[in-house]
Parts: sequence; C-alpha cells; structure tokens
Amino acid sequence: MAEDESEIALSKQDLRDVTAFAAACAEAVLDVFEADQPDDSRPRDAISAAWEFARGGERGKALRDTAWAALKAAKSADTAAAGEAARAAMSAAGAAYLHPLAKATQVKHILGAAAHAARAAELVPGQDPGTGAEHVDRAVHRASPAVVDVLERFPAPPAGGGRVGELIRLLDTALRSPTIAE
Repeated sequence: MAEDESEIALSKQDLRDVTAFAAACAEAVLDVFEADQPDDSRPRDAISAAWEFARGGERGKALRDTAWAALKAAKSADTAAAGEAARAAMSAAGAAYLHPLAKATQVKHILGAAAHAARAAELVPGQDPGTGAEHVDRAVHRASPAVVDVLERFPAPPAGGGRVGELIRLLDTALRSPTIAE
C-alpha cells in the first residue's frame, strides 16, 4: 500500500534522542533571549519541557503548550536575535512531534532548533560573520549517531526558508556526509 511506503519507523527513543539534540542546541543561545527579555521564561520553559520529554517524560499538552508559548515570545522579542533564540526553544519542544512521514519538511523538526540557534548567534550585534557557521559546526558535533540515523531516514530538506532554511541544509549536508566519523 502506498501510504505505508511513505511512513518512516520512529520509536519513542528516536523522538527522545532528536528532542535532546534540539534542546541542547536551543539552550546554547537561551541567554540571547534572556538578555533581551529577562522577565520572560517562555523559551526556558519550552527547553525544560523538551528536556523532560527527552529524559523519559511523556509527550502531551504541556509540551505542546510550551512550544506555542515560546513562539509567542519570539514574536514579542525586541531584537531579531532574541526572536530566533526563542524560535530555537520552540523548535526544541516541537522536535518531540516529528512525524513519521517521508517528507522533506519533517527535517525541520530534527534540525530547526540548531538552525534557529545558529541564526540567533549570527544576529547578535557585534558578532563575527562566521558565528553561525561555528554554531552549525557545534551542532554537527553535538548530534549523536542516533540523531544522524533518524535524519537519514528522511529526504533532504526542501529549498527555501530564508537563512534558517540555508542553515538547515548546511546542517543536513554535514550530518549526512560520510566524512563525519567522530
């Protein structure tokens, strides 16, 4: 049946591994948001919820609600960098909702937090232009073999998506590269 062929096998542990990766990537730029909005805990709450799921908690309404709240925080941020940092947190909580569909768009659930974090770092005033590439490199090294295994079950990410889309494609290419042995 054609529908079965388009599904990808994903275990709860696969989702936990992807979510842990996403949470670690988002956590790396949480301070960018908190410097802009010190009284807003929504991105921190989303990352905490992602970690809770990654460490054995259940996927449920609270996790989804923190993701939506982090997105709202992104929209209320005063700087573009802070907005991207909050989107990284939203993506971390959203990673738990990776769908088992063989669609290129699903790659954003795996790599979105890392790409938004890299973009946040690029947008911090006074940062070196290579900062985003450094974050991409850190994300590549942060990805466990389990995360790479999940990623390789999906098609390559689609074109578009602006700079975040470019960063997702850079991450995707680096993680699927056979030269990554360490």
